[in-house]
Amino acid sequence: MNDETGSVIRRVGVIGAGRMGQPIIGHLARKGFMAVVYDVDASKRAAVEARGGKWAADLAALATAEAMLICVGYDRELRELLSDRRLLKHARRDNIIAILSTVHPGTVRELAQLGRNHGLHVIDATMCRGGWAADEGTLLSFVAGSPEIVKRLRPVLAAFSSDIIHTGDVGTAQVAKAVNNMIMWACLVADHEGLALAQRYGLDIEMMRKALLTTHSANGALENWGKQTMAWADDDMEIVAAMAKEKGLPLRQAEAVHEICRTLKPKRFKLDEYGR
Repeated sequence: MNDETGSVIRRVGVIGAGRMGQPIIGHLARKGFMAVVYDVDASKRAAVEARGGKWAADLAALATAEAMLICVGYDRELRELLSDRRLLKHARRDNIIAILSTVHPGTVRELAQLGRNHGLHVIDATMCRGGWAADEGTLLSFVAGSPEIVKRLRPVLAAFSSDIIHTGDVGTAQVAKAVNNMIMWACLVADHEGLALAQRYGLDIEMMRKALLTTHSANGALENWGKQTMAWADDDMEIVAAMAKEKGLPLRQAEAVHEICRTLKPKRFKLDEYGR
């Protein structure tokens, strides 16, 4: 928990005890951090405490944390949380506030400037590989910000990440996550189409899936076939679309994947229903 500069992070605030937040809390506690947790849903308190976290009744209770991890869902929630009247009102100066949520990179840059006005370091530290990797503590974390701040936060991220990649300035971790999501959902759609075609011709699907994993067709969505809930597919692709529009970059395949994902979600992994 020490970095080379002597700065120590022992108390970590976690805001959001959902699907990703809860296993992260458990890993932090097992690695010796004090995880102080706030969630608007007080019914999550028992689960948080069972994982070794300390429940915070309100945001003010996070004031003593040296770093905070934010795991809320959307841009709107994040902006509301990181406002003068809420989290920024209570956070101590020189605190690192890491946004683990998947949002538009411009949102992070705006919030980073707001944080600087309060003497805080707001950065993004997005997560890849999904819920099962969070359970195992083997997430890939993209982290963006100054090298000094990233170095300070690295031991915290290492508690639940097997790989940590510094992507550059604030906001770039969101870009990296968006690219990951864009390719992931494209792979999942392609997997469904290929396996649906194989099924129509009478091939054994599990045989085919295992065979494909030995070829250049291999991809993570195929390897973890059946596990993907697609809970964030539409939101992820909305962010990709907004980013592409901002840069004037046509992403025709991504546009098609976005539309397909909307219809695929309720029928995922039901190959008999694909295309119907």
